[in-house]
Amino acid sequence: MEQRTGITGRIMRGIAGFYYVDAAESGFFGGLYACKAKGIFRKEGISPLVGDRVIFDVTDEKDMEGNITEILPRKNALVRPAAANVDQGLLVFAFEDPAPNRLLLDRFLVDMMRLDIPVILCFNKNDLDQTGQMEEKLREIYAHCGCELLFVSAQREEGIEQIKARLSGKLTVLAGPSGVGKSSIVNSLQDATRMETGHTSKKLKRGRHTTRRAELIAVGEDAFIMDTPGFSSLFLSEMAKEDLQLYYPEFEPYRDACRFLGCQHINEPDCVVKEAVAAGAIHPKRYETYHMLHEELADAEKNRYR
Repeated sequence: MEQRTGITGRIMRGIAGFYYVDAAESGFFGGLYACKAKGIFRKEGISPLVGDRVIFDVTDEKDMEGNITEILPRKNALVRPAAANVDQGLLVFAFEDPAPNRLLLDRFLVDMMRLDIPVILCFNKNDLDQTGQMEEKLREIYAHCGCELLFVSAQREEGIEQIKARLSGKLTVLAGPSGVGKSSIVNSLQDATRMETGHTSKKLKRGRHTTRRAELIAVGEDAFIMDTPGFSSLFLSEMAKEDLQLYYPEFEPYRDACRFLGCQHINEPDCVVKEAVAAGAIHPKRYETYHMLHEELADAEKNRYR
């Protein structure tokens, strides 16, 4: 059979050097083509990513194999999780079991804002919040963080339709630490792909990793969600500490009113941001993580110049 060339598709997952490409947008339905990337990409230091739109040639129609010949221009590219052409992020933490790690959460928010990727902040396991006090506390902390808040229970399938409505027509990267119920949410959103779910370690109070690779899962017409391996750390070492404040939307109304131009809102006198924290206009928990991340970036900067 004659080879078909110049077919456009999207990488749905990558395993052991093979990239599985969906060519539905080119009119080819019924499965994924297992493609290898041409050596020229390695020479240019480019690696295909899940979410990439690519052009490939079919080398074996029967076994649905091919070669990727071109990676089309990307809208964006994430490092961790490794993904391309992301429209938005769905960041999942749990009410409890495990309790939210606010420093990790805010690292992720900062990183996504740097890439200009909107975030939906989703707190799962609201069935553990019998009194509603945990939801009220989380609403107070993140009310002005610059993203939409959702409170759901994958176990009870409460709030799943809210999530589904926000995924339509978008490629959404799903991220969060292990054990918060990401795979359970994916399972509730669709029936075709059943993700393995895990449990939280009672000893370590954190979840086991159940997702071992990034892949795109169709959750509706032209709607894809990327389930990613759970992460327990995320670092912002490439950012200048002076830029961190730009990614805390709560600071926006106050930061230009400080006494000193270029105020970092740490030790400077007459700092209007710190006054807003003291007055309760900026939540002290958010300022606390800002202070911790600023110190982290300052230390990283010192180490670079040693």
